[in-house]
Amino acid sequence: MNRCAIAALFAAAAVSLTAHAQTHRPFTPQTLRGELVVQQSPDVTLNGKPARLAPGARLRSDSHMLLPPGSVAGQKLTVHYTLDPNGLLMDVWVLNPAEVANKTWPRTAQEAATWAFDPATQTWLKR
Repeated sequence: MNRCAIAALFAAAAVSLTAHAQTHRPFTPQTLRGELVVQQSPDVTLNGKPARLAPGARLRSDSHMLLPPGSVAGQKLTVHYTLDPNGLLMDVWVLNPAEVANKTWPRTAQEAATWAFDPATQTWLKR
């Protein structure tokens, strides 16, 4: 393959990553919203309270790339997250501007249990 074709492939990949960052990613009804600050991994604060990352937890950037927890240490991040059965943070997504604009999202399991989730539009409705 020649260099021009390789350069074109890299350019197309960069454009698709940028475009992907501005769209909603598919989240499940178990996904909650919160404010996360990584202290010293696996220790974090979630909504101002101490929490921990689960072994094997995945932290994804607003462009859906894997992030090492140390790279965002001390930063306050608006995130969506899921918990494992032990109550540890398992999957964490740093929200992009399009996702942050979707203001109505449950912050607790109790809220999620009383609201209705539409997976097609990735929106919640308070009942």
